[in-house]
Amino acid sequence: MGRSSSTDVTQLLLEWNRGDRSALDRLMPLVYEQLRALAGRNLRRERSGHTLLATALVHEAYLKLVDQRQVRWQDRAQFFAVAAQLMRRILVDHARRHAAAKRGSGKPALSLEDAEASVPPAPLDLLGLDRALDRLKALDERQARIVELRFFGGLTIEDTAEVLRISPATVKNEWSLARGWLYRELRGATDR
Repeated sequence: MGRSSSTDVTQLLLEWNRGDRSALDRLMPLVYEQLRALAGRNLRRERSGHTLLATALVHEAYLKLVDQRQVRWQDRAQFFAVAAQLMRRILVDHARRHAAAKRGSGKPALSLEDAEASVPPAPLDLLGLDRALDRLKALDERQARIVELRFFGGLTIEDTAEVLRISPATVKNEWSLARGWLYRELRGATDR
């Protein structure tokens, strides 16, 4: 996420908090490309032939973002963290509908590689990942949140640290632990 418009995005979010609806109109052009890149990254992890397009994912997430009445917007990082949560929900709901339509015959695939990794990883089941994240959340809510922000949100270590108000070193350590736990959990699910 580029920092060049961070101040502008934060300022517009604060104006929107104060009830300025025109701030929302000015916000969209500043965040659209980042949301689209985030959606594209999430969809590239999906099974081939996915019926949801990046533009549709952005629009659905954006509509849900602007409907967030209980959120007190603070800054750009928080905005993209909420966007990550919403995209996860949209993708999981879409995968559930697809699985129900197929009666379980086609598993949506995605990868759980580090954002910086260049080696294509083995695909895994989005619904399985969602269930595993829920189990991880019961054990360690912060680690589950880190996975959500990094994996679904595409946030950097630094952005994740900013959102969670912890050090980048803590994010890096917990990201590594959470990925290892999820890998074992998902691998064990396929062995059952």
